[in-house]
Amino acid sequence: MTEPPAGHGSPGNGAGASLDFDAVSFGPFSLRSRLLERDGAPVKLGSRAMDILRLLLSRAGEVVPKNEILSYAWSGLAVEDISLRVHVAELRKVLGDGKDGARYITNVPSRGYCFVAPVQRGERNAAPALAPRAPERTAAPAALPHRLDRMIGRDDVLPELSARLLSDRFVTLRGPGGIGKTTVATALAHDMWQAFEGHVHFLEFGPLKDATLVASTVAAALGLVVHHDDPSGSIVNFLRGRRLLLILDSCEHVIDEVARLAENIYREAPDIAILATSRESLLVEGEQIFELVPLAGPPQGARLSAGEVLDYPAAQLFIDRAAAAGHRGDITDEDADVLAEICGKLDGIALAIELAAVRVGVYGLREMAALLDSRLKLEWRGRRTAPPRQQTLGATLDWSFGLIGESERTVLQRLAIFAGPFTLKGAIAVAAEEGTPGDRVVDALEQLVAKSLVSAQPDGASRRYRLLDATRAYAMQKLVDAGEAAAIARRHTAYVQRTLEAGMAEQGGDDPASRLQARASLLADARAALEWSFANHDGAALRVPLAGSAARLFVELNLLNEARIWSGRALAMLDDANQGGKWELELQSTLGHAFMFTERNSEQAEAALRRGLEIAEALDDHANAFRLLSRLNMFYRRTGDYRHLVPTARQAERIARQIGDTAGIAGSKALLGVSYHLAGDQAEALAHLDEGVRDDAALRGTEPGHFAYSRTPQIPLARVLWLRGFPDRALDCVRPLVGAAAPRDVVMHCIALCWSSSVFGWVGDWAAVETMTGRLATHANLHGLAPYEAVATGFRAQTMIARGELAGGVDLLRSALPRLHADRYELYASAFAADLSQGLAALGRLTEGLQVLHETIARVELGGGGFDMPELLRRRGDLEARTGDLGAAEASFAASLALAEQQGALSWLLRTEMSLAALRLRQGIKNPLDDLAATYARFSEGFETADLKAARLVLDEASA
Repeated sequence: MTEPPAGHGSPGNGAGASLDFDAVSFGPFSLRSRLLERDGAPVKLGSRAMDILRLLLSRAGEVVPKNEILSYAWSGLAVEDISLRVHVAELRKVLGDGKDGARYITNVPSRGYCFVAPVQRGERNAAPALAPRAPERTAAPAALPHRLDRMIGRDDVLPELSARLLSDRFVTLRGPGGIGKTTVATALAHDMWQAFEGHVHFLEFGPLKDATLVASTVAAALGLVVHHDDPSGSIVNFLRGRRLLLILDSCEHVIDEVARLAENIYREAPDIAILATSRESLLVEGEQIFELVPLAGPPQGARLSAGEVLDYPAAQLFIDRAAAAGHRGDITDEDADVLAEICGKLDGIALAIELAAVRVGVYGLREMAALLDSRLKLEWRGRRTAPPRQQTLGATLDWSFGLIGESERTVLQRLAIFAGPFTLKGAIAVAAEEGTPGDRVVDALEQLVAKSLVSAQPDGASRRYRLLDATRAYAMQKLVDAGEAAAIARRHTAYVQRTLEAGMAEQGGDDPASRLQARASLLADARAALEWSFANHDGAALRVPLAGSAARLFVELNLLNEARIWSGRALAMLDDANQGGKWELELQSTLGHAFMFTERNSEQAEAALRRGLEIAEALDDHANAFRLLSRLNMFYRRTGDYRHLVPTARQAERIARQIGDTAGIAGSKALLGVSYHLAGDQAEALAHLDEGVRDDAALRGTEPGHFAYSRTPQIPLARVLWLRGFPDRALDCVRPLVGAAAPRDVVMHCIALCWSSSVFGWVGDWAAVETMTGRLATHANLHGLAPYEAVATGFRAQTMIARGELAGGVDLLRSALPRLHADRYELYASAFAADLSQGLAALGRLTEGLQVLHETIARVELGGGGFDMPELLRRRGDLEARTGDLGAAEASFAASLALAEQQGALSWLLRTEMSLAALRLRQGIKNPLDDLAATYARFSEGFETADLKAARLVLDEASA
């Protein structure tokens, strides 16, 4: 039993009249007040069914819950759900719902009912138009594919599909090729843009040939940068807790990978809606099938009038597309049977209808009908259950290919080699006869666009072109049959290589974002060209240049696994002609960079970077020499080999000055600053970082391809300021780095969070460290940056130990440090080891704590020492004093003080003076606090930070 909510009167008391609206019409029906008419004749309908109809019409396109319908139509009464089903069945019967393709009311299981037919408010026009005018729409979201201005025959599909998607969350729009799945999916994306508050992602898998790249393609579309083979976990983590619509278009050729990913998202991210389009079901948990049926066509042999034939969407689409192609003839009653025959032969497949319609102006209706009989072949069959007479898209493409001229056929089959969108320049390079001008290709392409065999999309001031997937597959087979596949594939590969190489040299301009987007649009073709060239002997000569020119693109797009794979394959087959040349340089540089982030900081990464630098110097390639020195510097920072930092940075600075590029010089200053900082010369570090900051605007304006891209001097500057004795300035510097001025590069964003956490920890703001750690863990997890997840664990453990949660903090560090050592990621390991020793000592495990410090100090000394060696020596002295070895402790403190003074690290000096003062008090030495007081007096700020407050407390207590 369903109890209606209180507050509703019965229909007899005016509840039904409360939904006053202007007259509405739908299909052949109109409704004014409570009078329903069909083609002007009254239609008898019971009062309950009328109430239901009025309520559904008032909220057409929405799912109205059953309890709302019951409380409206049976206000004040308790009735069974069966009563609602009975009256809905009566209403459907009166409306003829389901007959001749008419759809008015649909049931959304477990939710309610929805009126899905288009509704026109106001009086019906006396002379209805051939097809309803498309509703006015706001400007199309740039992130979505272009929506057709007129979508004929699918208006009833969108509301029902939208309702199904909202209720079921995971729907596959299934149907044969060319039936209009992508068109419907695109329209739905636009319709639901506002419902999902702009969070709609449309992924087109058509250009994707390698199924293993499905997950990385989804990750890239979501804005994730992933440096491992399978980003599925990162995608699910990113989507969990978010609400958005994910549209996966053209899944059939990568269906296994899409199915696995979609099922995981459905299970783990309950607020994500998924719409897939495919020729077959995904066959996974949660999937609901929405079959996209052919457009309804007029019955053949029924001798319908022209007006009656044009009531059917297949005929409407045919005439609409014919008119758009220039056909101006009217459809007479004599033409009606021929039009019905054509629609029958085209079987309601939207693409087939469009391909035929554009030729009506050339052949006429009757000739077109005869031509269809003679040229249409049934080679590509659809569903097994389809009747023998049903013609598929394959057959449609067969006859459409026969309708175009020989020049257009040649161009179409050659253009099939493109895996993604292409430009006019690309079309000419691939499809033109060698040694002849490209005018014929231009003319043929114009005709192919006009005949819907090639689609064109605006791209700024120009256009990009693409073939529909089915058309591409058909034309590709024709290319193979013509014996041209290898030759055209080689042309395509050469064109892609030239274009990528040209893009490597292009920098600057007024619109760098458009330039990067244009390069990114080559990704599908770069992948296809690489696959072909490495699989075919005809492409052998292009392998190295292609891989070399594609390597930069992969790095720019953060596709480091692909960068590593293709660079490695190309280097393995390097011939004498390319040894020591620009392509080996590019490949070695990319391989080393990619290895550093995907295969840890390995010796192979260093060897590749060193070899690349050797070649760059031999070729006098200054920009690449700077890039390689910068990458080597990053490598040595990560591995803790600090003795190499200043020499590589100095060399980079000399090269930047030779180039004379402002951003490059600023970048070299940032490189020098961070190198001196980590190597332990804070005065030099501060001087160079100040210079880098002065030209920060030039650095921020660089593009991903610039040799000094992603240098951010403010990140190390904050740490240097604290070490130099300026805690307040350090905090002023660090706050923007984790706020509005956060680096846009994904890896640099992680570094900013890490180094900011260290500053907050040094000043004793552990709440801020906890916040930064949470952000770092989330960011690293989303982008698959596993080493930074270990760093986040270390910072979390530091916070726990600082707060007295000793056992938990020690356990966390015991898990994080081996991961960092395994990755040869030593940059943060020494600080974490120092805190581990402190936690062990606090737990009474002094021997273990000292052992950790001895091993850590030995490791840091092996790398040439470092900025935190004074702190490590101080920590060792503290533990030595606790074990009673006061002489060793005093020696450790003396070494720490001397090194801190040498480094210009006033803050380390203060910490050691406090530890030494405690030792002297214990030893009863005269005037034990004099040196501490002198060091404290050297500070001019930061008096509310932890160390300075602790020092002040010691001094005050001694003087009391």
